Amino acid sequence: QVQLVESGGGLVQAGGSLRVSCAVSGLTFSEYAMGWFRQAPGKEREYVTSINWSGSSTYYADSVKGRFTISRDNTKNTVYLQMNSLKPEDTAVYYCAAIYYSGSYHSTDHREYDYWGQGTQVTVSS
Repeated sequence: QVQLVESGGGLVQAGGSLRVSCAVSGLTFSEYAMGWFRQAPGKEREYVTSINWSGSSTYYADSVKGRFTISRDNTKNTVYLQMNSLKPEDTAVYYCAAIYYSGSYHSTDHREYDYWGQGTQVTVSS
């Protein structure tokens, strides 16, 4: 079955960095665009960033642009989220998600994604 497993979350001080990973199995990874979303307590799930199937196209929410970087390794079926200059407002559970699409369109709507991981907690202390 399809599995998306996030790892690498944790506690970090404001201004610090963290990298989270998402290992994918059970599907043809290169046929899927990948996205990262986050959800803070009491808030709706929020789009963070996405990357197309080849890694040639990325898109970011304004709130993370210039601080976060998404990448993927199709040989390892893994997508990464490098987070720099972290702020307390970045605190949330971070989810990776897969959407079957071979173009360069970036969906920011979580309802369009086909598969989801279980999430990893990222906490940024002030």
